[in-house]
Amino acid sequence: MKRRTLTTKIFIWLAVSNCVILQDHIENADKDSDSAKSEDIAIDVNGYILYCPCMGRFGNQADHFLGALGFAKGLNRTLVLPPWIQYVPGRRFPDVTSFSYYFKVSSVSEFHRVVTMEDFFDKLADKLWPVGGRTAFCYTTRNGPEENSCNAKDGSPFGPFWSAFDVNFDSSESYGPLNYDIHHGTAIADWTESYPPHKWPVIAFTGAPASFPVQTDNVGLHKYLEWNDVFASRGVSWVKANLPLGPYVGIHLRNGVDWIKACEHVGSSPNLFSAAQCLGYRNEMGKATKEMCFPTPDLILKQVRRAVKQVKAVAVYVASDNEHMMDFLGKKFKKSGVKIFKQQDPADPHLDLVILGKSNHFVGNCISSFSAFVKRERDVDGLPSSFWGFPSPKQAAAHTEL
Repeated sequence: MKRRTLTTKIFIWLAVSNCVILQDHIENADKDSDSAKSEDIAIDVNGYILYCPCMGRFGNQADHFLGALGFAKGLNRTLVLPPWIQYVPGRRFPDVTSFSYYFKVSSVSEFHRVVTMEDFFDKLADKLWPVGGRTAFCYTTRNGPEENSCNAKDGSPFGPFWSAFDVNFDSSESYGPLNYDIHHGTAIADWTESYPPHKWPVIAFTGAPASFPVQTDNVGLHKYLEWNDVFASRGVSWVKANLPLGPYVGIHLRNGVDWIKACEHVGSSPNLFSAAQCLGYRNEMGKATKEMCFPTPDLILKQVRRAVKQVKAVAVYVASDNEHMMDFLGKKFKKSGVKIFKQQDPADPHLDLVILGKSNHFVGNCISSFSAFVKRERDVDGLPSSFWGFPSPKQAAAHTEL
């Protein structure tokens, strides 16, 4: 599959709606989607997989999506593409936004059969999964108002997610000890034997049928997760309108209060969050350090200067969940003429991802799944990336000796 480049796109600026309701039709969001443009969709006799992306924010949901896509492929069931759950400050309940609002359904379908959740409920659910016979799947029962139940709609975002499609569950099914690892062992045969499609045409999971962080066997599936033309063009438009002509470095600073607290546990959690993208899944590349998780200003400056020099950058684009360090970086780069930029508030994190993904060099956070999304996309496109504090001097020396 050929990936498009930003320079070939039409410059379009699309104002993003803040609607809380499900966006079941976004004009021009995915014009080339293969997801059922006709009135009817052929039923897949091999069955379907639904799930709620109910763990974490976008970066975590993207990790889970890749795992769920691999899982659906292994079981040879159509994957129903869930909308993305988005948390908006000041709102009690999260937004639920169509998968195709950001990504091309047709690109995902190059790997495996998929259908959007909107199309599934509009055109298939009544036939395959009628009201009165809807079962929620969970590894083991969850705490909630019902005993011996998945309690699939208890709490947020579980309740708002399924309510967006008017789903209520009539029963629960605990599938433990089955697992999601279709790349090793007997998982495919075990699932097929326990839940054959003719008896269970729809398997609806309480959470994603995938591990976090994304299993190493599924990392490469990111090449099928491609921004749609509208969102890619938004990134082009922003860069064209705001950055000076020339190479730029993109950096991700994760430094909110919640993140600082999480970094306090890095010593006792060697594979905290997405650390495996740097350290390996068995810590074969070393252990996580405080500076990898929460780099000092001096370390940030040192690595940004190095990246700027490497690509002869004229600008630095900063994405952050809290402090962009604009004054600090601006003063340090004033004499060199390199300008520092960020989005105006309120920033769109998805636009951050697009802009970071197409920078000439990216410096991210090893521990962050948001950075991991950018790194995977850049790997697909063959673009260079590095991480704060990695490798540490000791890790670099050990790697050299090996």
